[in-house]
Amino acid sequence: MKTASKVLALLALSATFAAGLSAADAKLIRFGVSPGPYGDLITKAIKPSLEKKGYKVELVTFQDWVQPNLALANGETEANLFQHGLYLAKFSKDHNLQLSPTILIPTAGLGIYSEKVKSLDQLKKGDEVTLPLDPTNLARALRFLQKVGLVKLKPEIDPTKVTDRDIAENPRGLKFVPTEAAQIPRTLGSATLAVASGNFAIAAGLKLSDALVLEELDDSIKITLAVRTADLDQQWVKDARAAIESEAFRDAVENPANIFSSFQKPEWYKAKWGKPAAK
Repeated sequence: MKTASKVLALLALSATFAAGLSAADAKLIRFGVSPGPYGDLITKAIKPSLEKKGYKVELVTFQDWVQPNLALANGETEANLFQHGLYLAKFSKDHNLQLSPTILIPTAGLGIYSEKVKSLDQLKKGDEVTLPLDPTNLARALRFLQKVGLVKLKPEIDPTKVTDRDIAENPRGLKFVPTEAAQIPRTLGSATLAVASGNFAIAAGLKLSDALVLEELDDSIKITLAVRTADLDQQWVKDARAAIESEAFRDAVENPANIFSSFQKPEWYKAKWGKPAAK
């Protein structure tokens, strides 16, 4: 009976251990990404360093900006790399999720693309402009359009919360069409202008140099590595940060053979590495 009891106890302990075994304990890190360059950035600039420390790295690709955070909160992934801090904060608040940013990475910003005009001076009344539908990036796109002189926004509205209804002046008589972000590059055949995020533009085969105008990014809208808040002090998170802060990461980013060399760098990166040496 004592032997049987010990066996049962060991089985119970094994079951408890197995139930509590996380992907991080098994040294598996699943990164959620959207279509575009950030999956390649993980593969070329982050994964090699983590693999040297014994981690197994997998990419989980989502087709929108909604599912990656839900999957992270549900434990289907350990981290994601697709969004800036403003979007992460609003999405987490709106969906009551406990997610946190960790470290910023080089980022491809919004671009204004067109197959119908070669400069903004050629726009005419009624021309259609597609821009992101989600509130955070809609406001961001409108601020971008204001900066390039296409609209003026109501000054009394919080600039992080403006919508197309808050356009005070539209001197060109443009028609603004909020659209699912992933679909915006596909609107170039019909719309005159498309305000597309860097990742979806690149995924659609566009080059950043194809844009009529590129957004200048501050750190609040540079891409961040996001994790569950409860995991912030986990060793694997520290190791992921260390991989991003490493010389190997810098070398992969600055390699002109990679698209990342043209991305806008976060302030910590510029402070640490300065201007890259000529290759």
